[in-house]
Amino acid sequence: MIDQKFISIWTPRLLSVLRIVVGLLFLQHGAAKLLGVPHVAMFDGLKLVSLIGLAGVLELVGGLLIVLGLFTRPVAFILSGFMAVAYFMAHAPQGALPILNQGELAVLYCFAFLYLAVAGGGTASIDAARNRA
Repeated sequence: MIDQKFISIWTPRLLSVLRIVVGLLFLQHGAAKLLGVPHVAMFDGLKLVSLIGLAGVLELVGGLLIVLGLFTRPVAFILSGFMAVAYFMAHAPQGALPILNQGELAVLYCFAFLYLAVAGGGTASIDAARNRA
């Protein structure tokens, strides 16, 4: 059995690690779309005023806010909904199973963000620092 003290110490810390990793991975999607880094050929010539351009803005700005742990709960809630909509618009029409319609990432992001919307940013976040002050 794992010691309760160990769990109580490491749970909020690992929540911060989860938030940072998910945020960095998500941010890459927006950076590829809007900044061209890393370069993804299918985003060449992307128009900012388009559905994919809006997605890039949400991914870049939302991902950065999640990494920083700033406004974690409302941003994560918005991003969770964004990923649910993305799944049903882009992936579900390709078939019911995420493994077959390539929607696994959208589903994982949706539920990771939903968790962060409830759990918050953890101890290593700007939100936590603001609450301590």
